[in-house]
Amino acid sequence: MLKEFKEFALKGNVVDLAIGVIIGAAFSLIVTSLVDDIIMPIIGAIVGNVDFSNLYVRLSSAIPDGLSLDDARKAGAVFAYGKFITVTVKFLIIAFALFLVVKGINRVKNLKPAAEAAPEAPPPPPADIQLLTEIRDLLARR
Repeated sequence: MLKEFKEFALKGNVVDLAIGVIIGAAFSLIVTSLVDDIIMPIIGAIVGNVDFSNLYVRLSSAIPDGLSLDDARKAGAVFAYGKFITVTVKFLIIAFALFLVVKGINRVKNLKPAAEAAPEAPPPPPADIQLLTEIRDLLARR
């Protein structure tokens, strides 16, 4: 049983999957930083210095105006839609980035050297076939 487990664990697919998960986690950190530190501040500046992470609607009258989301949650029920906007933007960026990566990989896979990409001209027919073709064409003209 140990031998079977060793064969399973060392198969290429399992190792490839593990590498993919690790790279995916690292990529997630990069995208999170891109969204939180670059894109969302730009969007916030465009729409008037709005901090999306603190956007919410008070569902309780006990919550005073002007509290941060964390403080508002402690005071009562809130509908926190700002974090949802941020997570949705992150998802769209990740999906688009993965689309570009897959598209780039497919493009590289489909690239062929110029000599291979251009179809070769068929070789000329043998001399006897050319002669028979000329005779046929002469007879057809009569």
